[in-house]
Amino acid sequence: MRLLNKTAVVTGAAGGIGQAIVRKILAEGGRVVAADLSADSLKVFNDFPTDKLVTFSVDVTDYKQVEAMVLHAVTQFGQLDIVINNAGIGSAKPLLEHDPLGDFDPVTNVNQKGVYHGIVAGGRQFRAQGTKGVILNTSSVYATIASEMTFTYNVSKAAVDMMTKCAALELAPLGVRVCAIAPGRVDTPMLRQYEALGLWEHIRKEQMRQKFTLPSEIADVAVFLVSDEANCINGCTVHASDGFENFKYPLQKE
Repeated sequence: MRLLNKTAVVTGAAGGIGQAIVRKILAEGGRVVAADLSADSLKVFNDFPTDKLVTFSVDVTDYKQVEAMVLHAVTQFGQLDIVINNAGIGSAKPLLEHDPLGDFDPVTNVNQKGVYHGIVAGGRQFRAQGTKGVILNTSSVYATIASEMTFTYNVSKAAVDMMTKCAALELAPLGVRVCAIAPGRVDTPMLRQYEALGLWEHIRKEQMRQKFTLPSEIADVAVFLVSDEANCINGCTVHASDGFENFKYPLQKE
């Protein structure tokens, strides 16, 4: 088991990718603090083994709450080994139709500030413990490519990539690794908003094999990245996108 007796904190844990990551960590012998904004959403974990998983309601835009989440992990399981900053939000809207307060600030606060808070709180705990650790941030293929209607989301994920690099450099002397994972088109509730826009089939074909990635497939990569097997991966973003960012929409018919 890759994560035997390791303790991980996962934010955005109740969502598609987050929940899949939690399940995979448990399957690999780890213990988890599954954290999300809504206590109601965390009820999806009610039937999970309580000796291996506890839940925590957290607003990642508030540093004090993120710090409390980290301390909760230590209180429950004795030590922190892994922080997965997965919480994220996004919406599809043309740039010139934005309400700056409603369409920029909330996404930036969760996707960018939330990751920053997780890095700082996790890094400080690793330093206090005097132990090595791993921080994994959820980025996106949109961190490196432009797209319509997702201005704020793209900008926030680009910031995640740079925070990953800078944090990895500063935390390296502590023996802490920091990396990120960039999913492509994953079949999650967030992506389902494109159904209402009539774009579901279009975005499916933007994957090289013209099928959506499953949350469980992202979880497989994420758990590898926080395991000792990925010890040489540091300060970079690993794309788990089925080639999304490497080609233009195919001309041929299916």
